[in-house]
Amino acid sequence: MGLFSRNFNKPGPGVRKDEPRKTGAARFFELLLRDFGDLIKLNLMFCICAAPTLLVFLFGMTGLYTGIAIALSLVFAFPVGGALVSYVYYITMMMRDQPSYVWFEFKRKFKENYKQAAPIGMICAAFIYAQVLLWVSLIFTDTSGDLLWFIVAIISMLLFGMIAPYVFMHLAYIDLGTFRILKNSILMAFGYLPRSFMASIMGSILWILFILFLPVSLMLLPLILLITASLSILMSLSWVWKPFNEYFKVEETLIEKAKEED
Repeated sequence: MGLFSRNFNKPGPGVRKDEPRKTGAARFFELLLRDFGDLIKLNLMFCICAAPTLLVFLFGMTGLYTGIAIALSLVFAFPVGGALVSYVYYITMMMRDQPSYVWFEFKRKFKENYKQAAPIGMICAAFIYAQVLLWVSLIFTDTSGDLLWFIVAIISMLLFGMIAPYVFMHLAYIDLGTFRILKNSILMAFGYLPRSFMASIMGSILWILFILFLPVSLMLLPLILLITASLSILMSLSWVWKPFNEYFKVEETLIEKAKEED
């Protein structure tokens, strides 16, 4: 099997009938090794969608027309929400062991969800940019009240990482209005607190390491463009997909729907 091509007709070693799925770290590495090429493709497709907003924001960071550039970066974040829904949807497809093709599923899910997801994606972009500005200030400038702002940065990142996965899983699988999705996501984040907490930690750890080792970590930027976002989302969803799937019976519903169509 090639890194960027998948042949679902090629016979493999086989799986024993009714063999249960692996769990924990074994399951994570099974998905990582099996679908590494798809994770890279997902990452690159998301980078294409996020490139306009990111480039405009970085231009604003140079100090030229900063206010205008940051405002425009949020406008250019319009496709980010739909791209994140597609991202989360395909990774959960991997978790459901449902073979498919990244380009097709990403495009299909984006078309289905980009309008509803756009405001949420813009809010996410605003949050991330605020975090970047805050961390740059904490690391590179001498400001009073650093400890307070450090605590604010950590707590806000933690809460964001706890709630965001549920939001995008709702958008991908559940037909609800945006307000209900946000409300449900907050309730689920705290209802499954241990898993949500671990999802936030594991989803953030690579980005925290990148920030802590600035500017040296900038040398790893090509690696980040290839795989870091995919790894972060996979690590996060590995903790929260199970309760979400069990609560909404997602996999069971999809299997029944497929049988009816056949």
